Amino acid sequence: MGQLVVVNFVSLDGVMQSVLSADEDRDGGFDRGGWVLPYVDEVVERFMSEATAGAGALLLGRRTYEIFAATWPYADMDDPAVAAMNAMPKYVASRTLKELGWANSTLLGADPMEEISRIKAASGSETVVLGSGELLGSLIEYDLVDEYRLLVFPLLLGSGKRLFADGRSPRRLTLTATRPTPSGVLINTYRRPAEG
Repeated sequence: MGQLVVVNFVSLDGVMQSVLSADEDRDGGFDRGGWVLPYVDEVVERFMSEATAGAGALLLGRRTYEIFAATWPYADMDDPAVAAMNAMPKYVASRTLKELGWANSTLLGADPMEEISRIKAASGSETVVLGSGELLGSLIEYDLVDEYRLLVFPLLLGSGKRLFADGRSPRRLTLTATRPTPSGVLINTYRRPAEG
């Protein structure tokens, strides 16, 4: 059985909104976009490259898919992570998209959580979720996430969309690895405890 792995950037207070650019996601009047860039060092870059290149598939929400599809097909294909991302299967959860132009992309149907469960059961590798805040809320609620690899950035944003929103059911996680980077980012890996 495959694993569903969340790889995401979060501020110290849990915000994951508009990480790379000011215009990425201004919902709710969020005006602090691009907060990740000053902290991206060689360790962060290597970690993200390895997490992407090592994935068997990507699972994305609509907004993240549209951002990625407008960028990655045109990026440097000599970069192993870029080549892997373009070649691997991509599953997209969206209620509004009808067609997907990025190669190897599949639109999930009316019951995406059931389809994701089937994808996990049939896979022998990791399906990685990047960004995709709204989708993540559903994955967390349906308890489909096996592992979180969170890059925690040393700043407080005070507002914005959070990875773990209020109202979620309690979950117990086990910290299995932590690594600091030169810029002060902590790369923490949390797993769902083994059942039984």
